[in-house]
Amino acid sequence: MKKFVSLCVMGLMVSACQFATAADLKSGLQVDDSPPPFNVTDVTGPVAGTKLCYRCQYSSRPVVSIFVRKMDENTVKLVKQIDEVVGKQEEKKMAAFVTVLSDDPDAQEATLKKTANEQKIAHTPLTVFENAAGPKAYKIDENANVTVMMWVESNVKVNHAFAAGDLSEEAIAKIIEDTAKILE
Repeated sequence: MKKFVSLCVMGLMVSACQFATAADLKSGLQVDDSPPPFNVTDVTGPVAGTKLCYRCQYSSRPVVSIFVRKMDENTVKLVKQIDEVVGKQEEKKMAAFVTVLSDDPDAQEATLKKTANEQKIAHTPLTVFENAAGPKAYKIDENANVTVMMWVESNVKVNHAFAAGDLSEEAIAKIIEDTAKILE
């Protein structure tokens, strides 16, 4: 019986440690960091097919930047909801862009075009970055499937990071709520 109780306690401790690790995932620029420029290939935006720096294009505007390794169902929901917020905040010149991190960016293009078309994503360019690690200066954690940063006036105000499978409906609602921090 003591062995069974010990095993149960150890199992709970391991589960708690795994949960804490997922909750403590630190990826991307942190609050008060300044986002440096980086180039992406625009897949669905206004200059589709060209390389550019959306960080530079959007300058001091309120920006939501989403780095993704894999576009799963909840990631698509997040992008769609961010796109809707951007569409409603034209007077504040809010902007957003999604950067898919990939060692084979050409393989991502068809999926991104299909996603943008099916979800009617009109205000948020879907782009690819040629390297699964992401831009070095952004410090995207290798365990993060989704990293969301929001900035205004070149100052990061919000950071959220999620391991594969951790982006939930509740987390998406919190991210949408946090857009207010760059619109104030």
